[in-house]
Amino acid sequence: MTLDNILEEIKKAKTIVILTHETPDGDAIGSSLAMKIAVEELGKKADVIIPKYSRIFSFLPGANEIKEDSSLKKYDLAISVDCADLKRLAKGEEYFETAKTKIEIDHHSINTMFGDYNFVNPVAPACCEILIGMFEYFGIEITQELGTCIITGIITDTGGFQYSGVTAETFEFAAELLQKGVNISNVYTRVLSTKTKANFELSRLASNRMEFLEDGKVTFTYINLEDEKKAGAEEGDHEGLVDIGRNIEGVEVSIFIREKEGANGYKVSLRSKEYVNVADVCLMLGGGGHIRAAGCFLQGTVEEVKQKILEEIKKVLK
Repeated sequence: MTLDNILEEIKKAKTIVILTHETPDGDAIGSSLAMKIAVEELGKKADVIIPKYSRIFSFLPGANEIKEDSSLKKYDLAISVDCADLKRLAKGEEYFETAKTKIEIDHHSINTMFGDYNFVNPVAPACCEILIGMFEYFGIEITQELGTCIITGIITDTGGFQYSGVTAETFEFAAELLQKGVNISNVYTRVLSTKTKANFELSRLASNRMEFLEDGKVTFTYINLEDEKKAGAEEGDHEGLVDIGRNIEGVEVSIFIREKEGANGYKVSLRSKEYVNVADVCLMLGGGGHIRAAGCFLQGTVEEVKQKILEEIKKVLK
């Protein structure tokens, strides 16, 4: 069984590195730190390498040990969490591809199975939800520290338990973590309710620029590098901007694009409300994600990128 193989590889590895996708969200960071704690519970040490992440997640246990890079150039074992494609894995070429053994754990439906051992459950609403079941199988005690990392991933990837992918099991896990002493309300406040000043400024700008398209079924907005500079934005300060449009009555798809430095294009984020599978839309544009939340990268001007996305969305709008 894959889980038995994964446990065996962790136990025999002398050096372990944990990686996740670029521009990491709460599920990516929560999964990475949860895996680090679990590996330590098994008597091993692991490096978590995340080049850039939002300071909102600095409260998480072990966050102060996250590395931007490593002096060790080849690991016995590399573990990827919450990443569907090797192309999106931060430091993937340096540390994942060069490792002796490669494991990936994920919940994206379009996962490319790029590890030697792949444990993927596309039904799980968060990678952290997969991990809690995995750790229990390994016989690892879910402590308050470990539970805090796990619930952070679940809360962020379910939008605070509001998305359709949430199951009864999700709430059972949350109840279990609550019993372990995890302060769920505090985590919720930190990762979903607290905004940086820069995030507020960018939210206001994105709202003012918002366009309503296709009889109000689609919203579109954007921010560029100059906007981020003026707002003093840091990594993660764009989070949540795509949700502004989706939360408006009558809107099915929200489009938010953000200029990517040195790339002559924009990072695209899509969210849908009821029936549009934005993962399929983004797949046609070279990206991917989840049914209700997905992304891609497109080169061009704001208007060119907008038209490319709209062309695909029109095909699936009712």
